[in-house]
Amino acid sequence: MYVQPYLFFNGQCEEAIEFYRKSLDAEVTQLMRFKDSPKPHPPGMLPPGWENKVMHASFRIGDTTVMASDGMCGGNSNFGGISLSVAVQDDAKAEQLFAALSEGGKVTMPMSTTFFASRFGMVTDRFGVGWMVIVAT
Repeated sequence: MYVQPYLFFNGQCEEAIEFYRKSLDAEVTQLMRFKDSPKPHPPGMLPPGWENKVMHASFRIGDTTVMASDGMCGGNSNFGGISLSVAVQDDAKAEQLFAALSEGGKVTMPMSTTFFASRFGMVTDRFGVGWMVIVAT
């Protein structure tokens, strides 16, 4: 058994994936648009123009697969109460990833040395996803 995060970006999925590709070296392993669905969507399910939005995607960050979608067009993305944690092997890599994730986002705990890690910081990226970057000691 394993748990995989599935993130809903309400119209910004492709932009988010590109951001993670650049900032975290994510590798896209699958991307299907609503228009590519093998079964037609019920009438009125998709707003006009959403045919090219992402119905389902998966991408790898290191050894982890993250799934994502533009969702069901129901409002703003809300990622409250959860953060994704990225563990790396060295301080320089942690600083690099933290800076990349912070671009256009909000630092909630600056990168620093803690009693449990040589480097640890928390940031909410520009899509509202919370991240913790850590170099465990």
